[in-house]
Amino acid sequence: MTLETRSANATAPGTFAARARDYFQLTKPRVVALIVFTAIVGMFLAVPGLPPAGPLVWGTLGIALAAASAAAINHVLDARIDAEMARTRARPLPRGTVSEAYALSFAFVLGAGSMLMLALLVNALTAILTFVSLIGYAVIYTVWLKRATPQNIVIGGAAGAAPPVLGWTAVTGTVDTDALLLFLIIFAWTPPHFWALAIARRDEYARVGIPMLPVTHGIAYTKQFIWYYTVLLTVVTVMPYLTGMAGLPYLAVALVLDSVFLRYAWRLRTSEDGALPMRTFRWSVNYLALLFATLLIDHYLPPLGG
Repeated sequence: MTLETRSANATAPGTFAARARDYFQLTKPRVVALIVFTAIVGMFLAVPGLPPAGPLVWGTLGIALAAASAAAINHVLDARIDAEMARTRARPLPRGTVSEAYALSFAFVLGAGSMLMLALLVNALTAILTFVSLIGYAVIYTVWLKRATPQNIVIGGAAGAAPPVLGWTAVTGTVDTDALLLFLIIFAWTPPHFWALAIARRDEYARVGIPMLPVTHGIAYTKQFIWYYTVLLTVVTVMPYLTGMAGLPYLAVALVLDSVFLRYAWRLRTSEDGALPMRTFRWSVNYLALLFATLLIDHYLPPLGG
């Protein structure tokens, strides 16, 4: 499909439901759902009881809108390479069902709404940190880091690790050490999570000139670093227990989850099974959701022996 054809399709009339689905897809809803969930966990962990309703509701909505805005900007900036990759060529912009101008306008409305909501109804610190995270992912990572260095996902992972900190600040108005520990967990999780996908999609990244680690340094090298980062992640996930942020129930579940992730990473390092990278990638998503759910449940359990 040519650019002219895609442009014509983007302005062609369609059913409201179909157009709504296209714009919803621009927000990367599954990614945003995980972002919002970790932010909500940060809100609940920030206080001994329940977080205030106002920051909980408006903070959640504001962070969700910012994440959706960043996703839509990412769609626009990656439209050319998305059209050449099997995993992404069915997205609205490559298919031509949404124009780049409309997608950018949609992203701007979401982002502006997010900033106003957070600044006026939550607090200035959350609005500022959310804006920095949005720019970090949508511009610095997508425009520069993604195309500049095989360490793109490590450096750019800071933006993706911010949501629990944003949730924490939405409730407390401060950035505490426990919030930074939540940040560190996601920061350590991001490389093994994304490099597993990059191995599975290595040929596609190579074809569009994106210097992902498997492209620049090879699959075997990337598998080694997935293993190293998974070991690091295991160490980091024990820290909430060591600092008193979480109790023994969290530690027990975290060690089980870590052992499964370590098994995936070790098998990936020692096996040539072509299906393992995607299985590792999918497990990593479940792993993070289960880990943060465990942190949340543990937060409200009575102390053992208490």
